[in-house]
Amino acid sequence: MTTQTIIFDLDGTLVDSAPGILAGYKLAFDQCGLQPKVPLESNLIGPPMRETMAMVAGVSDPHTLEKLISAFKEAYDGSGCLQTPAFEGVEAMMQELKARGIQLFIATNKRAYPTHKIMAHLGWNHYFEGVYGPDSFDPPKANKAALIKQIMQDHHLDSQTTLYVGDRDEDGHASQANHLNFLFANWGYGLDHPPSEQRGVNPKKGAAASAAWTVAATPDSVLTLALA
Repeated sequence: MTTQTIIFDLDGTLVDSAPGILAGYKLAFDQCGLQPKVPLESNLIGPPMRETMAMVAGVSDPHTLEKLISAFKEAYDGSGCLQTPAFEGVEAMMQELKARGIQLFIATNKRAYPTHKIMAHLGWNHYFEGVYGPDSFDPPKANKAALIKQIMQDHHLDSQTTLYVGDRDEDGHASQANHLNFLFANWGYGLDHPPSEQRGVNPKKGAAASAAWTVAATPDSVLTLALA
């Protein structure tokens, strides 16, 4: 069946969020007098912030993590999140998809406030039927799979005509959990960590294991693959 809906990841798929996020991490650690245990590089971007912050800090103490997260939010939610350019070819892709009548959504692990601030800054709100982060719902969604599930339920989306596009294996697994075919964005951050299938590892097994993983080499190729 022809694709009618595409749900996109945001960080690393549509936008290069590394400059703002990594600067925010550095400011947070400096403010708290701590040193990151791993290099502050783009491969940190994508998973939920608390999970990433615990890994970067090398601690699980809730008080320390809250201090770091609070300091990060202060830096990032101000002007940091605006240091977020779109990847080349992404806006042209969205224009063409919208012109073809395909409805677009965003499902991201980024919090709703900076996500909507970035959308407004880039002038992208008119492309999307809905833009969602974990805290767009009460209670917040625990993971990407739960977030996609809620979006599909609320908008009555058909899994047979909906795709998810992202740049990490986690995105593919979330797609499978919702019986969606998955397009791996092999541009942006996807260039740094190819999907598990390209590394010779089978994608996550389970009830939705029949969902297909396909590599989209460029934003241009999303339209071709979506209408195939």
